[in-house]
Amino acid sequence: MLQSQLSNTEPNQNGSYPPPPEYPNGSGSVDIQQELNRLEDLILDGLRIPLTGRTLVDEEILLEQLDFIRLSLPSVFQEAAAILEQKEEVLLEAEEYGQQIVEAAQAKRAQILAESDITKQAQREAEELRQQVQKECEAMMQETLTEIELKRRACQQELEEMRKTAIAQAQEIENGADEYADSVLEGIEQDLQDMLRIITNGRQQLRADSPSSKRK
Repeated sequence: MLQSQLSNTEPNQNGSYPPPPEYPNGSGSVDIQQELNRLEDLILDGLRIPLTGRTLVDEEILLEQLDFIRLSLPSVFQEAAAILEQKEEVLLEAEEYGQQIVEAAQAKRAQILAESDITKQAQREAEELRQQVQKECEAMMQETLTEIELKRRACQQELEEMRKTAIAQAQEIENGADEYADSVLEGIEQDLQDMLRIITNGRQQLRADSPSSKRK
């Protein structure tokens, strides 16, 4: 680097610094503060005139140092401009990155809010569905109980009708049995009466035919 070359260069025998191998033309990097310090050293190291407060400085060396500084300034300005431009680019990138972070945060916030709204909507729909199912179950249970009660009453009525029918049929059967038994007994009675008449007639006939009856 040109800076290190100038810093390590010693003055010539005549006290002047040798010219640098390459003056800065915008492609090198020069420490202006160091060169100004070198200029100050040239002045301080000069021959002081007693009682005057003045110092003798080699004009040629001083001019060479000033020329070097003057030629180095454009490079330094370009480097400073490049640094400023780079700084602006870094700031722009940082601003863009910050904007991206803000947008990402806003998007995440919107996503969280959307998910929260979806969760709340799902909970509301689940609650509505639960209430609807509960109402349907209660309605079905009430309908089932009503149907069971109707069937119970129908069965009870049918059983009552069957009981009445059975009693009527039993009464009819009982009445028919009595009539049948009466007719059978009547027939037996008639047969017995006929047999008794026959017996009576037979005995009378026997009595009429006996010898004792004839003697009388």
